[in-house]
Amino acid sequence: QAQLVESGGGSVQSGGSLRLSCAVSGFSFSKYVMAWFRQVSGKEREGVAAINDYGMASVADSVKGRFTISQDAAKNTLFLQMNSLKSEDTAMYYCAMRPRAFGNTGLSLEPGDYNYWGQGTQVTVYS
Repeated sequence: QAQLVESGGGSVQSGGSLRLSCAVSGFSFSKYVMAWFRQVSGKEREGVAAINDYGMASVADSVKGRFTISQDAAKNTLFLQMNSLKSEDTAMYYCAMRPRAFGNTGLSLEPGDYNYWGQGTQVTVYS
């Protein structure tokens, strides 16, 4: 059974930075996509960024130029570097994983396309 555990969330002043981590275990697919999503209570879950097994990435327009997704495959860890944080970035952040089909990048930002999810880590940006 795959397990994803997020860490690194917290409270930060607007304009500041945070780095989220997601440790993955029990997942052995050679072709995969890992992604970050966020959700505010009462709102739909929103895709933030995704990265696949060969390093291609997709980033949502709302965070482009501020957030960077990366991974350390040898350590089975996903990262989200968040800079220039704004109050509207406040949300619960989740990491997720899906297998990738041959011939596709798999870089979906749709929550329903992902099979495995972490428990979430809270990010709060204050003014």
